[in-house]
Amino acid sequence: MQHKWYNATEIEVGSNSKQIFYMETIEVSRLSALAFFAAGEAKYKGKRNFWQNREKTFTLVGLGHAYKIENNKGTKRFDHVESEWKQLTSQIVQEDQHLQPILFGGFTFDPQNEVAGEWAKFPQSYFTVASHQLVIRNDQAFVTINLITNETNSAQTFETLRKERDELIHAAQVKEVKTYTKPTMISYAEPFKEEYLQSIDQVTTLIKANEAQKVVIARSLALQFEEAITSPQILSHVVHEQPESFLFGLEHENMLFYGASPERLVKVNNGRAFSSCVAGSIKRGQTAEQDEALGNSLLNDAKNRGEHHYVVEMITDTFEKNCRDVKIPNGPKLLKIRDIQHLYTPVEGQLNDDATILQLVKHLHPTPALGGVPREAAMHIIRQYEPMNRGLYAAPIGWLDADGNGEFAVAIRSAALVQDKAYLYAGGGIVADSKPQSEYEETLVKFRPMLRALGGQLHE
Repeated sequence: MQHKWYNATEIEVGSNSKQIFYMETIEVSRLSALAFFAAGEAKYKGKRNFWQNREKTFTLVGLGHAYKIENNKGTKRFDHVESEWKQLTSQIVQEDQHLQPILFGGFTFDPQNEVAGEWAKFPQSYFTVASHQLVIRNDQAFVTINLITNETNSAQTFETLRKERDELIHAAQVKEVKTYTKPTMISYAEPFKEEYLQSIDQVTTLIKANEAQKVVIARSLALQFEEAITSPQILSHVVHEQPESFLFGLEHENMLFYGASPERLVKVNNGRAFSSCVAGSIKRGQTAEQDEALGNSLLNDAKNRGEHHYVVEMITDTFEKNCRDVKIPNGPKLLKIRDIQHLYTPVEGQLNDDATILQLVKHLHPTPALGGVPREAAMHIIRQYEPMNRGLYAAPIGWLDADGNGEFAVAIRSAALVQDKAYLYAGGGIVADSKPQSEYEETLVKFRPMLRALGGQLHE
């Protein structure tokens, strides 16, 4: 451990309570983020998070909850999270860039969806500041203790946290990194399969009647396992099998929501905003030649180019309202990941003075790649014909710091794990000429990353 930074700021949270935000950051020798996450299994199970960006230049692990921001405020939920976060961090003196509290979490796909199931207890917005926060930036690792308290004398509490921190770091550095076997799947079911297939015909009829131009319809897989699966067990497989994606895990009580998304919703770094238009997909080839041929057919396919254009148009429009100096290439290129290749167009711009990352998240979600066009009409149709609750699937998940930097991915290629059960999610864009069987087969390709991590395979 080479350096230590310490900060304590008195803040007011709410009208009557005065709280103190204590932070202490130490730099540590490089350690395994997964091992640090696993070290919190005994004490912090149900209160952990994991994030790694696609470039592998930023990794975040959170253990415990120093502070929680959650609400069920519907269309106002983004503003409420932003307001509470600003209030919490507004008086923190940033003496050093390493003294940065980070808020991690996500917003559910549709606050109006009231279907029960595995998401029944999950709030529409769920964010936490970790008690123990590990950040690995490039080749430097920092562990921060966050304590937010109204205790007048919290020296003993903080000392306990210090001892705990040192034990967590020791466990992550010294104990052998565990190798996890894959769980044994007993059975799987396709809930509402017939309803899903029928919905494609129903939605294409509505599109032909000009009630929408495109609607994304999703479905789920329900898997049953021999025994309960732990969060470190499943994250270890996802991290090793999907290195080219955004990797995330978020625990809430007895649920772990995790995934490997190819799609950035928005990133803000020192006032510069970035987004990715990802829409239109095709499988990978078994040889380099076949892969190239499939990629070229995707680049020249009218249906997929049309789907992609909707996303580019909407994200560009949002950026032009919130940014200046917006840059966008003339056409898409291919984004190739392990199981699938997508059409991909990056967008970037300089944030306007009054724009923030959460305001961009609010205006970008859901993109046409996850909702449809036009947005409100598509959402109305989804509520009518999609017989499940997406929860965090296809929704924004990510982090932000006290300076307004941060990054959110679109939580696709994802699953919810509840003890010995897993729920996988996948969807596709429906347009006028969509066919139920081909849409169904596209979801099978999209299920593969999470299914492989869980040790299962479908009998296609």
